Amino acid sequence: MSRIDDIFESHRREGTRALMPFLTGGYPSLPDTERALLGMADAGASIVEIGFPFSDPIADGPVIASSMHETLERGLRIEQLFAMVAGVRDRTTLGLVAMTSDSILERMGTERFFARAAEAGFDGLIVPDMDLSKARGLGDLARQHDLALTFLIAPTTAPDRAAEILDACRGFVYLLARTGLTGEQQDAPEIERQVEMIRSRSSLPIAAGFGIATPEHVRMVTAHADAAIVGSALVRRMGLADDPASAALEFTRELASGLAGATPTSSPPR
Repeated sequence: MSRIDDIFESHRREGTRALMPFLTGGYPSLPDTERALLGMADAGASIVEIGFPFSDPIADGPVIASSMHETLERGLRIEQLFAMVAGVRDRTTLGLVAMTSDSILERMGTERFFARAAEAGFDGLIVPDMDLSKARGLGDLARQHDLALTFLIAPTTAPDRAAEILDACRGFVYLLARTGLTGEQQDAPEIERQVEMIRSRSSLPIAAGFGIATPEHVRMVTAHADAAIVGSALVRRMGLADDPASAALEFTRELASGLAGATPTSSPPR
């Protein structure tokens, strides 16, 4: 089993849910990302997504898009992110997942990116903009490198289409809690219907993200899904803080308090 499999299986056995914060790699600086990663497990996170900055982010709202733009303007390179992850891998129990664009894979070479990600210590990849026809052919490559490989299901995705996406996923599936772009929202997302549809077709753990910004949102999402993903709200706090890593860890602890009140209403089929 991969680290991602182990993490979700451990939560299943214990009847708990996972928190998955998102960090823009290198924002506001690479040392800030490293410091945040090293404290995230103690703050209550189980898995952390690390966004690979891209000049034209797909589905990312203004906060994450701006953070990626600033990071690219400062000259961050992909290899610097790989090196940073390699440096922290033996110092954290977190699952580490790269959120990357298909354009980055094509530019570097998909096989080379998978190999380099695994070598650095990543446990999985999320590729939100990859065409499904291409995604179907990557399962063997992901298995070869023991990587989770995850694609997105939207609130509007039809059951037949969702089944195709699930067949291409390995490790877990990313459920969009809302339509539109990422970003903080005041109202709680409604995911129960889509979670039930996914559960009827797959035993994969479900991580829900987009617009999750408070402990209450985390509580409501993890009453149905296996994990809550928080991105824009965390990235915004890091960008405004004098000590970005400390701000990230403080907010993660706050978000994790929502996990304690989660009462799962559905479980993956066995």
